[in-house]
Amino acid sequence: MWPYFRKYRVFAFLAVLFMAAEVAADLLLPSLMQTLVDKGVLGLTDGGQGSARDILLLGFTMIAIVAGGAVCGSLNSVFVNLTSQNIGNDVRKKVFRRIMRFSFPQLDSFGSGTLITRMTNDVSQVQSLVSQLIRGGVRTTLMIAGSIYFMHRLNPEFGLIVLAAVPVMAFCAAGCVAWVKPLFPKLQSRLDQLNEILQEDISGIRVIKAFGRELYERIRFGRANNRLIRMQLKILLAFSFLSPAMNLLMSLVVVALLYRGSVLTGSGAATPGEIMAGITYTGRLLVSILILVMLSQMIARGFASWRRLREVLTVTPGFRYGDAATGPGPQGEVEFRDVTFGYPRLASPIFSGVSLRIRSGETVAVMGATGCGKTAFAGLIPRFYDPDAGTVLIDGLDVRSYSREALLGKVSFALQKSELFSATVRENISWGKPDATDEEIRAAAAAAQADEFIAKLPEGYDTLLTEGGTSLSGGQRQRIALARAILKPAEILILDDATSALDTKTEAAFFSALSRFAPGVTKIVVAQRISTARRADRIIVLEKGRIAGVGTHDELLQNCAAYQEIAASQSGRA
Repeated sequence: MWPYFRKYRVFAFLAVLFMAAEVAADLLLPSLMQTLVDKGVLGLTDGGQGSARDILLLGFTMIAIVAGGAVCGSLNSVFVNLTSQNIGNDVRKKVFRRIMRFSFPQLDSFGSGTLITRMTNDVSQVQSLVSQLIRGGVRTTLMIAGSIYFMHRLNPEFGLIVLAAVPVMAFCAAGCVAWVKPLFPKLQSRLDQLNEILQEDISGIRVIKAFGRELYERIRFGRANNRLIRMQLKILLAFSFLSPAMNLLMSLVVVALLYRGSVLTGSGAATPGEIMAGITYTGRLLVSILILVMLSQMIARGFASWRRLREVLTVTPGFRYGDAATGPGPQGEVEFRDVTFGYPRLASPIFSGVSLRIRSGETVAVMGATGCGKTAFAGLIPRFYDPDAGTVLIDGLDVRSYSREALLGKVSFALQKSELFSATVRENISWGKPDATDEEIRAAAAAAQADEFIAKLPEGYDTLLTEGGTSLSGGQRQRIALARAILKPAEILILDDATSALDTKTEAAFFSALSRFAPGVTKIVVAQRISTARRADRIIVLEKGRIAGVGTHDELLQNCAAYQEIAASQSGRA
């Protein structure tokens, strides 16, 4: 964490400086109170005659010190907040940048719920850690050391009484912290699980309601919530036993001081003012120890959160990119050479030994049964995943040799699930080409069969969409996503079942317009419907991890059993 501290070390230093000044002011007050009582009230130095002048002088001095301490405390708060908020901001931005560079397998391994928790709750815990280390940790440490010093200066016996209790209190506190420290990572893990369920339920609320599964989800959420609460109670239970024990020790120390103080006062070895100051210092010392124990809980949780953030920050981005900008072959040509691929958590590959060349400017449809690897096949081209064996080439060059910017610049993508953002329709369409003109945006929307319904929206292209575009129908969202994909200037356009929400008439109009809008672009269409696939120059049929057939619609009907089965199942709709 030091690199983050180092950037704001001036703020941290000023925070510590003002905190030290505030503690010094607090430590001076009991000594001044002792002098006020012994000299101003009891007049022990003037033959038993109190002095109103001394009372006023010491009283105003104490008021000035209190005011100065308050100013220093306020300035300390300012610089503590500047330090903690800036460090939190830097950590949050760095974690976000690292997540944005994660490969798909790395995103899958973490999960969205835990990443959201780390970006929000864990960063907040780190901010609290920084704040408590500077404010609470420094204050209590200085207060404990200063109180022991002043008590020893007042009367060495007072200091010895307190010092005798400190090891016992430290032992109790250390034992409690050691017991709860392993629980904090588990607590954050339980919070991850709760957030994952919450995220799933909010994003899938329509499905939950459609299937009447509200009760099931309430029970599932309740179980996760109860697991979180039980872990929190375990931690709180430990500190609930510690607090009374510490209070008991504090009371015993005060009683011992009062008893010894009365003996010393009776023998003339101590004054009433010294006894009062000693008890005040004792109270501040013991309260500081108690606060330090309470802080240890937050500090332990903060360090647990920091370790979780470091798990993200220390992950090396999964893919190493080259520096090539172009390949030696025709632009838009895609080739698979003996490619084998399986998702990390699956025991066997989805497909193996796949070899295929897609010519520049060709339109190819990819078909097959559910789970045969159509989406994985398309996802290997822009390097969403890397193959386990074999090579994927674009323009005659291994995709791993391209720079990230060059590779992503060559490929545009539209998914079956249309991801729209909380922005205007115009901004969503121009996502892949931010400098697009209004004419280009409208032309892309028209080709995607979206211009007509967009014009009917309240603000047209300036209509602000809700999160995920939930204010639109599925077909409308899909058409905006298609417009976004075809507007991006790319050599290769991948449509991963991206027209599934369109009726056949609208789909036919889209593909007809697409051939005019992007005539030289290589198009790879992952399709479920024969009516979609037959428009392609060639159709690739995947079955049981292999290419079962390649050809036109008519050719495959003659020589590919897998395609014949698909066609037969859709004969009423083909």
